[in-house]
Amino acid sequence: MSLLVNGGNAKSSAMAAITAAKSNDFETAKAKLAEADKYLKEAHDQETALLTAEASGEEVDISLLMIHGQDHLMTAITFRDLAQEIVDLYQRLAKDDK
Repeated sequence: MSLLVNGGNAKSSAMAAITAAKSNDFETAKAKLAEADKYLKEAHDQETALLTAEASGEEVDISLLMIHGQDHLMTAITFRDLAQEIVDLYQRLAKDDK
C-alpha cells in the first residue's frame, strides 16, 4: 500500500505545484514539488526494500495490488518531472510579462 499511497500523494503534490505556478505563486509551487519529492522517496524506499528482499532470495508475492502500486509510482515520477518543467515555464512567462 505504501507505493499506492505515496505515489498518489506525490502526484497530487505535483499537480498542486502546477496550480500554484499558474497563479504565479512560485514559493508554494517550489514547496509542493519538494513535498512530492518526499513522497516519492518514501515510495522508492519501499520499492527498494522489496527489490532487495527478492534479490536476497526471499520470495516476494507479486499481486495485482503491487503491480498497481508500481504503476502509481512510475506515473508519479513522470508527472513530478513534467510538473517541474511546467512550473519553470510559468516562471519564465511571468518574468517575460514584467
